[in-house]
Amino acid sequence: MGSQCRGVRIADTSQRRNDAGEDRFGFNNKIRSVVRSRGCHSELTCGRKMGTTVTVDRRQLLKWLDKAWDTFKASYAGLSDPQLMEPGVTGAWSVRDILAHVTTWEEEALKHLPLILKRGKPPRYSVAYGGIDAFNAHMTERKKSLTLSEVLRQLDDVHDRLVDFIQHVPEDQFVRETRFRHRLRLDTYSHYPKHAEAIQKWRKRSARREVQN
Repeated sequence: MGSQCRGVRIADTSQRRNDAGEDRFGFNNKIRSVVRSRGCHSELTCGRKMGTTVTVDRRQLLKWLDKAWDTFKASYAGLSDPQLMEPGVTGAWSVRDILAHVTTWEEEALKHLPLILKRGKPPRYSVAYGGIDAFNAHMTERKKSLTLSEVLRQLDDVHDRLVDFIQHVPEDQFVRETRFRHRLRLDTYSHYPKHAEAIQKWRKRSARREVQN
């Protein structure tokens, strides 16, 4: 069925990497090969398994986040308002719906990361909503009435709030794969690339259709 991104099923949305030996997050081919072969949860944990030292601090994590965010925003740059509203990018979703979805998960990060810092445990989506897919459907319906301009404004406002929040988190939450960093990664810099990839693929499909017509 394809890879699953925070509950959204997307066909073939693996992160695109260059041939220069490093991906957009700065990990080399050696670590990536272990990620693929061992099914690790992250390049960082695989690096530790194979004895490779991967030093992480707030600055490095923010660098990964910024690169992934810039790539995500570049994926829909230049699209007109009607194009942003066109369905069929991922299932029935438009680019506008994807932007609202990405904001939803950043809002979830802002909601639950403070609890995790206090050693609390966020409620399970399976208990609260019947699963992540059901939560995504609920939030999509809830945000359906938002105008495109409202979605775009929320996208930037919530992201700015998230970055500001990260700036004030204790440094020890970044230097190892803490519960905090794990949740942050899932909701942000490992989430954006999958949707950027989906948008890029949709744009290519749309361009081919225009040429054929």
